[in-house]
Amino acid sequence: MKTEKSSQYFNKACQVIPGGVNSPVRACKSVGCDPLFVASAKGSIITDVDGNEFIDFVGSWGPMILGHAHPDVVAALSETAPLGTSFGAPCPLEVELAELVCDSVPSMEKVRFVSSGTEATMSAIRLARGFTGRNKVVKFDGCYHGHADSFLVKAGSGVITLGIPGSPGVPNDIVKNTISIPYNDSATLESTLRDETLDIACVIVEPVAGNMGVVVPDMAFLQKMRELTRELGIVLIFDEVITGFRLALGGAQERFAVLPDLTCLGKIIGGGLPVGAYGGRKDIMDNIAPDGPVYQAGTLSGNPLAMAAGLAMLKVVREPGFYQRLEEKSSWFAERLAGIAGASSVPTVLNRIGSMMTCFFTDAPVTDFESAMKADTQRYGKHFRQMLESGVWLAPSQFEAAFISAAHTEEELENALVMTESSFKKLAKS
Repeated sequence: MKTEKSSQYFNKACQVIPGGVNSPVRACKSVGCDPLFVASAKGSIITDVDGNEFIDFVGSWGPMILGHAHPDVVAALSETAPLGTSFGAPCPLEVELAELVCDSVPSMEKVRFVSSGTEATMSAIRLARGFTGRNKVVKFDGCYHGHADSFLVKAGSGVITLGIPGSPGVPNDIVKNTISIPYNDSATLESTLRDETLDIACVIVEPVAGNMGVVVPDMAFLQKMRELTRELGIVLIFDEVITGFRLALGGAQERFAVLPDLTCLGKIIGGGLPVGAYGGRKDIMDNIAPDGPVYQAGTLSGNPLAMAAGLAMLKVVREPGFYQRLEEKSSWFAERLAGIAGASSVPTVLNRIGSMMTCFFTDAPVTDFESAMKADTQRYGKHFRQMLESGVWLAPSQFEAAFISAAHTEEELENALVMTESSFKKLAKS
């Protein structure tokens, strides 16, 4: 595999961009190599600047559920761009997309668009604090809700990939208002929420954890969380930046039939463009300015390009049978993958729900942050490099999800499985 041009770009980038990348995990440090620079992507294939092609299981970290450069999304952007790329004023497209999102997500009565998932989660907890008049936020170890100060306590994603135990620059006065407890632990959840001295405004959770690798929730845990927060007047926030429109049209809340008070969504609602959203109960959302006193704003909120792309994407996933076909394809692939892993002498655990999955290099079930951290990251790094050399693009971290898209063909998935079997054989010998 040739990497000369990627190496040249990376060397140049290191001179002008911290670490040579604009998001830390992309630097590929945890998997023992330098990043490849992408020239283009189409369907489920990514092509780097050296002309190498890869079957993509990252999908821009989840939103490319239709695959890259879907013709309907590209057409929507081509039609919208000549009309203007940013207005800083209301436009019809944001109303159309808001109606479609609210119609799709079971708990969402009103929605506010923002420009990223981090902005959505940050705004949602401010709203929850304003609505309840309380201060504390409860999150879960290993869950990642973006890089806002309040969330970098025992966080997932790049924070654990890089082994950073929080972050310098986050004041103690802010961290003291965040309580992080174990995921899937109903007893600790109840004892924490019932502690009246804690002044808890909200609980924010990934209903399926995707940022310590995929960790599926225990249903009793989710149901207990809903029962307790409703009883105690605590706002329940589902961070569905990854699971929204991925696990079902209505996200994880539709799949599990557990409805939060507020929901955060990410770039999938913009067809992969920079966009996010938060929404939920009308009585809570009506506290946002200009209707209420909780302030949040953004010049690029409701950006016409993102709105047009989102409308095009949502119209495709709303077609009858879309999620059933994606589920069948993902289930078939995961069963074959688990069979390959099981037939080898390499200890692995495959966690999957819908079209998202993680193969952990460990011999014990992964149900929370503590068990995820027992995975062999060095072995994953070697697997990553072997798969990349074979033409398969995986996330450069053990603690992320792999995604199947509607664009993945049976032939591509078969090829990926062949490459996986070859990689496992090499791992078994090392």
